[in-house]
Amino acid sequence: MLDKVKRVSIYQPSQPGLAFPEIPSFATHAQERSHRKQRLAAACRAFALHSLDYGFAGHLTVRDPEHPHLYWTNPMAVHFSQVKVSNLILVDHAGTVVEGSHAVNRAGFVLHAAVHEAHPDIVAMCHAHTVYGVAFASLGKELAPITQDAACFFEDHVVISAEGGKVAVEESAGVGLARYFKGVKAAIHQNHGLITCSRHSIEAAAFWFIALERCCQQQLMIDATGIAPKLVPDDKARYSREHVGSEYIGWLHFQPIWGQLLQSQADMLE
Repeated sequence: MLDKVKRVSIYQPSQPGLAFPEIPSFATHAQERSHRKQRLAAACRAFALHSLDYGFAGHLTVRDPEHPHLYWTNPMAVHFSQVKVSNLILVDHAGTVVEGSHAVNRAGFVLHAAVHEAHPDIVAMCHAHTVYGVAFASLGKELAPITQDAACFFEDHVVISAEGGKVAVEESAGVGLARYFKGVKAAIHQNHGLITCSRHSIEAAAFWFIALERCCQQQLMIDATGIAPKLVPDDKARYSREHVGSEYIGWLHFQPIWGQLLQSQADMLE
């Protein structure tokens, strides 16, 4: 059993009996749905904590475990800090709200629905209009492996130049962008911003978005010095990506955020 767990992460303790987060298992769809909705609400609160809000822009989604053609998302025009389990909405790939009383963000539906429909393996997605992510996206270039943290995205993100800066409210635009998400966990959409996805959990998608925003900030700070940074060599960048950039590690990174929110903002579970 320990050998199997070790293959999941180099951070798995070899000493038995220590407190360490474990990926939950569920006996029913209802249990898993409740878990996903709670973590989606927490991810929205985490975005608020990290000042990733911009008016009504920004949308986080997670696929329903029983009905994979439906996904849960944050309600339109509700601040991330006020999102809770009870005001999440359930939406289908046609943009129809199946459950909940709030409207869906049209731009969010166009992109997220297209990606969820085109990639059945993608469980969750995150997008927001952030200061550093949008600024870096204007450059239309990939994130360089300037640090171990940035190496988490090495050969695991894509730059999308199509329709950059144009408000995507036409369904055809979402379909066009969806094709870029095959086999990567993040995209930098030129003149628009950052998008992350996870084939594991909303926790991983949310953390990798927070991490990508931070990496963009660091890259912009380095660029401002006018000095070319020493990059992590490709082989070491790949090693870092495999060991500290996995879906599991993204999930694990979110656990202290969950713990903090559970203690300070328990109303998110209402």
